[in-house]
Amino acid sequence: MLLLIKGLGLGGAERLLLSFLQVRDRRHFDYRVAFVLPSKDALVSEVREADVPVQCLTPDRRTSTWPLRLRRMLIADPVDVLHLHSPLVASVARVVVRTLPRSTRPVVVTTEHSTWSSYAMTTRIMNAITFTIDGAHIAVSDRVRQSIPRIWRRDVTVIVHGIILDQVRRDREERDDVRAEVGVGPDDLLVGTVANYTVHKAYPDLLQAARRVIDSGAAVRFLALGQGPLEREIHELHASLGLGEDFLLLGRRPDAVRVLAGCDVFVLASRREGFPVALMEALGLGLPVVATTVGGVPEAVTSGCEGWLVPPARADLLADAILRLVRDDQTRRRMAQSALAAGARYDMVRSARRIESLYRDLVG
Repeated sequence: MLLLIKGLGLGGAERLLLSFLQVRDRRHFDYRVAFVLPSKDALVSEVREADVPVQCLTPDRRTSTWPLRLRRMLIADPVDVLHLHSPLVASVARVVVRTLPRSTRPVVVTTEHSTWSSYAMTTRIMNAITFTIDGAHIAVSDRVRQSIPRIWRRDVTVIVHGIILDQVRRDREERDDVRAEVGVGPDDLLVGTVANYTVHKAYPDLLQAARRVIDSGAAVRFLALGQGPLEREIHELHASLGLGEDFLLLGRRPDAVRVLAGCDVFVLASRREGFPVALMEALGLGLPVVATTVGGVPEAVTSGCEGWLVPPARADLLADAILRLVRDDQTRRRMAQSALAAGARYDMVRSARRIESLYRDLVG
């Protein structure tokens, strides 16, 4: 099996791929990983630690050459399945596969991690033109599946990916240590998020909501874990809102789940999503959730049960929902228990076995 992805940075799709490899069936399947963008290599060492070979298809940073390198790789060392995890990369890789001799062509599988409406128009067109080359299609949520044009939707299988649940649950034991490290007092409520600094994660909405919550006088502090192209703009907005130590921007942390375990509430302000990994991790930790009704979020959280859901782009409603949780200890404890129970659904071991069963069906 060759898993091909645009990059191995710290995004959701990349982290799902790593978790899948960590719980893979080592007895019956051999895996390799390839990626295109050399600058996105944060998880390369962890893939190798999982004893999986990994190769960048543009070692000379000439990204236009990667399709030729992929073709050479597939001819020199054929694979049974080529599993694609990025829409633009997928549309090009499918064409590469069609140029191969029939005797060496792998079966193509594509996982859609985001809704089609979130793709650039060029990506959407190329994806549509090449879509039928696939032997199988996977969507990470029903919302993602529903975004695919109706003509192909019935052939798409929804497999909600997961987290390594045992690892996440062990991090719950780190709560007190984490709070001491970030300087949060025993009487403070800590609201946290894990989200990269990108447009669709809607940090301006989150920061403005935090300002409202803090101005209410509630004993609440915030923290965020992430990195990305909008880092400077987000730090400038943070400063202009005067959030200071009330909202900790901790940047990239390799122990993000452990840090999240120190929180009392998880928040996600996104304006679009597929099925966010951080949300699954928060539920696995038993954190009540305040999030927006985008992507697969409503499939994971029922408003009033595991937390509160609000429309995207409404910082006022996001702040109100956070305040409802932090001001009501009984509701917060009840939602924490519901979140912990819901988190049990997102076990990557189960998801991996379903994907590998699909591989078996495809290659006989």
